[in-house]
Amino acid sequence: MDADFADFVRHRGEHHLRTAVLLTGNWHTAEDLMQSCLGKLYRAWPRLDTSTEPDAYLRRILVNTHRSWWRARWRREIPRAEMPNLPGPGELAEALAVAEDVRNALAKLPARQRTALVLRFFADLPEQEVADLMGCSAGTVKTHTHRGLRAMRRLIPPDTLVNRTEEEGSGIR
Repeated sequence: MDADFADFVRHRGEHHLRTAVLLTGNWHTAEDLMQSCLGKLYRAWPRLDTSTEPDAYLRRILVNTHRSWWRARWRREIPRAEMPNLPGPGELAEALAVAEDVRNALAKLPARQRTALVLRFFADLPEQEVADLMGCSAGTVKTHTHRGLRAMRRLIPPDTLVNRTEEEGSGIR
């Protein structure tokens, strides 16, 4: 059992950690969330049929644990009067700068919108599966996704993404 669990974490842990980072908006909180979720998964591992889909089980644990932390206000963002100094565009590769913009914008969204966007577009899950994970209807997921995308468009200047992707030669607008 321990070898199977360790193998799963070794092969899929990094992917789920990135999902946790996008859900929480903070690397350190994501690591805490992931550690907590892996502990829960480890306790349930003997009862799971790991030949089917342990990823789905861990995703559900991630979303539910994150939701319970958010509801309990276990972790809270601390409002600041000024934005912290972020590295300038010349200091990072352009792809990392775009990723930073997206993470910062995601961090400003309400938790339910952020969760819907991360599960729909990063984890590439269908609406119904996201709805099941979030404990709501598919229509609610659509609403959170729509509002989240609209907010992301306001938070990330369109010319920033267009200029960066044109410079990279991808032609994505």
